[in-house]
Amino acid sequence: MGFARACSVALVGVEGVVVEVQADLEPGVAAFTLVGLPDKTLVESRDRVRAAVVNSGAAWPQKKLTVGLSPASVPKSGAGFDLAVAAAVLGAAEAVDPAVIADLVLIGELGLDGRVRPVPGILPAVLAAAEAGHRHVVVPEPCAAEAALVPDVAVLGVRTLRQLIAVLTDGEVPEEEPPERAGPPGAGPAGLLVPGAGLGTGIARGRAGAGVEADLPDLADVAGQHAARRALEVAASGGHHLFLSGPPGAGKTMLAERIPGILPPLSRQESLEVTAVHSVAGILPPGDPLVTRAPYCAPHHSATMQSLVGGGAGVPRAGAVSLAHRGVLFLDEAAEFSAKALDALRQPLESGRVVIARAAGVVQLPARFLMVLAANPCPCGRHTGHDAGCECPPSVVRRYQARLSGPLLDRVDLRVEVEPVSRSDLLGGRGRGEATAAVADRVREARERAAARLEGTPWRVNAEVPGHELRTRWPAAPGAMAQAERELERGLLTARGLDRVLRVAWTVADLRGNDRPDALDAAVALELRTGIARGALLTPGSGS
Repeated sequence: MGFARACSVALVGVEGVVVEVQADLEPGVAAFTLVGLPDKTLVESRDRVRAAVVNSGAAWPQKKLTVGLSPASVPKSGAGFDLAVAAAVLGAAEAVDPAVIADLVLIGELGLDGRVRPVPGILPAVLAAAEAGHRHVVVPEPCAAEAALVPDVAVLGVRTLRQLIAVLTDGEVPEEEPPERAGPPGAGPAGLLVPGAGLGTGIARGRAGAGVEADLPDLADVAGQHAARRALEVAASGGHHLFLSGPPGAGKTMLAERIPGILPPLSRQESLEVTAVHSVAGILPPGDPLVTRAPYCAPHHSATMQSLVGGGAGVPRAGAVSLAHRGVLFLDEAAEFSAKALDALRQPLESGRVVIARAAGVVQLPARFLMVLAANPCPCGRHTGHDAGCECPPSVVRRYQARLSGPLLDRVDLRVEVEPVSRSDLLGGRGRGEATAAVADRVREARERAAARLEGTPWRVNAEVPGHELRTRWPAAPGAMAQAERELERGLLTARGLDRVLRVAWTVADLRGNDRPDALDAAVALELRTGIARGALLTPGSGS
């Protein structure tokens, strides 16, 4: 009779739970039983582990083998337990010293030939192990750099089970061929910009001043659209959601794709949060695992509610809102998304997280993102203030615009009409605006002002501050919100809308360097909130 234990980690969303892998050998007919709420992939590890152990030159015990995964109440999925199961079995068979592996955390999938293959979720798994007091972790060699992001943890990266056995028995570690790359750097779900993988083709890691990536699309490429460019700057400075409405070809997508370039680099804590989500999704680029730039996710308008907010059968998976955490979620052709999918965004927009309840348990995923909606004004796209030849009946236009529900739009701080670009702006060069680097500098300075004001609070940007806190702790200048309050009485603004006007006014004040919002700041915020042009947005002094 032999007994040994090792440790691994089960992931529930982006949270890890340390699992004790126990192996027990008893006399009897040779059999391998796996217990502890495993899923089908984990049940199949019995065959993978047996073949890997034999092909690594170790003897497989011809006894009754029971492997238990504790705590048994936690659902366990994936192939990441293979390495821990193999170590526990070898310990029970006394091929390795059971005391050596008792507190060792092992994460990795085994091939039939004994190779150790990468698995998603290494960073959150190692973070959970460190929080539980474990200080020694074994992971696949390609994942060692990701695991090493966790401080005060000794990481061993192995290529094969043979190497692990040699390390555990103090033998000579054999040389093994490096693992083949599973896919191109940054490969991920369609529509997701993986930092390091690029917009469409690739983002370079080189810097272009002020922390802007060298190959990011530049705002200088956008002709005209001065009001929309200003709205982009305000959105990036305060973390405000943005709705761009205009005809096809006006530049809505161009504008949205340039927001990541003006967002400041992620802080260390934000980087770890984003990296953990992307690690679980399996989309981290190899060799450079830490995400330092804001992600950009642009799902197709045919995306389901589950792909947008997360879910799926069994253990829920992260959706686009979580993959865009601390970054930008761009919904192009927003009116073409299903109403069910769009309305599912309302709770994440308010709370900054997604809570998914399933029979197996409840999963909470982070979802603090900047949402950008872009839509045409009608099915043909030519229903504008100019005579553009729209032939859509008024009822069709109203029905099309009603696809974006009022409760959803009420959570969008900024609304801008993107007008068609004029000939002089496009061809004459007069409409060329500032480059991304210049705008990024102003955004960074505005965020620094907001961070200094919000120091010691749980909020980081103006868009996160509750309205009650703004009204009581950081009110605008006397009389500055008078016009917005009149719009509330008229019914043009809701109570939530008035709070959001104040939030935007604080962001405009931060961009202008004011100590608190004045009448012009509030007027700009009201114009951006309602989408009704009043001239304040382009008034001299309203910009930076």
